Amino acid sequence: MDSKTPSSPVVTFAALDRLLAAGRANSLWPLTFGLACCAIEMMAAGASRFDISRFGAEVFRPSPRQADVMIVAGTVNWKMAPAVKTLYDQMLEPKWVIAMGNCAISGGPFVFPGQYAVVEGVDKLFPVDVYIPGCPPRPEALIEGILELEQKITGKRRWPRVQPA
Repeated sequence: MDSKTPSSPVVTFAALDRLLAAGRANSLWPLTFGLACCAIEMMAAGASRFDISRFGAEVFRPSPRQADVMIVAGTVNWKMAPAVKTLYDQMLEPKWVIAMGNCAISGGPFVFPGQYAVVEGVDKLFPVDVYIPGCPPRPEALIEGILELEQKITGKRRWPRVQPA
């Protein structure tokens, strides 16, 4: 078993672990959860032009108990933070988090000395697996983030990276 393949901490069943990781990576179910303008780009990624269903992430679930990926798209305020944390806690294991946009990553343009309302990064509430920078990031960036998460789950990349011309 190579060092990139995820395994259980006590007992390792290499072929079964790889099979389960491939199944999980190719059928990610995101939680329907958008907070601000980044949510518009997340919706565009699910529409026909970008179509994230090609990558197995088409089924946006309305319940945290049915989802395995939380895409935090937008600004999280401290008043909203307990609800966001509750939704994360209600998701079943294994679960992953994608922080989409500068506001979810670091508070974005709303961070200034003396501000008290904006969470300066959703990683202060729970662990984040993939960061997607931008204000707002394009739908292609969300697709790349989903591919990065798949690579993190399986240890290999399904689609090759496109090199700029």
